[in-house]
Amino acid sequence: MKKIGKLHVLTDTVFQSRFSHLELARMAIRGGADTIQYRQKSGSTREMIRIAAQMKQVCSDQGVPLIVNDRVDVAIAAGADGVHLGQDDFPIPLAREFLGQEMIIGASASNMQEVEKCLLDGADYVGLGPIYPTTSKDDAGSVKGIDSLIQVVKAVPVPIIAIGGIGLDNVSEIVQTGVYGIAVISSVCCQEDPEQATKALYQMLHGGA
Repeated sequence: MKKIGKLHVLTDTVFQSRFSHLELARMAIRGGADTIQYRQKSGSTREMIRIAAQMKQVCSDQGVPLIVNDRVDVAIAAGADGVHLGQDDFPIPLAREFLGQEMIIGASASNMQEVEKCLLDGADYVGLGPIYPTTSKDDAGSVKGIDSLIQVVKAVPVPIIAIGGIGLDNVSEIVQTGVYGIAVISSVCCQEDPEQATKALYQMLHGGA
């Protein structure tokens, strides 16, 4: 069975430069993240593969899946556990041909129509957002809000991962929708202590705070 996590931390070195992707992965896992997503939008493909392979080792040691954002080629080369694809990225059915049935394929959606397409294409989980205003994604689109999230959660059989502007001030509201999980960037990566930030989100996500 594929291991779809409930607390996805997307590593980032654009909005902060104190920590590397690898350091963020280590800290997030120590804090309770059960999925790490390597998110690098530019740069050398060889360097991406090198970093992703290092992250894969760290994740494997702790039994945590590594997902590569956008780049099917990097995911294959690094031996990652899956990919996450946007609406304009590599087509999901074609990615499945390359990756096989065992690897995880997540997909981004911003409305019910896109969610349904993701399901039809064979996505294992769908990231829905942005739920709240966010500055971590230039092309995030309009804010969806809690009501849209509830609608999708009730209608869709695969895990829905809420993303976009999620932090300690609103994660309890997210949890109440019955959503499967959350994905975060700045509320972990841009914090003074990413490990403690992850731990705090984990506690709220699992009702421990």
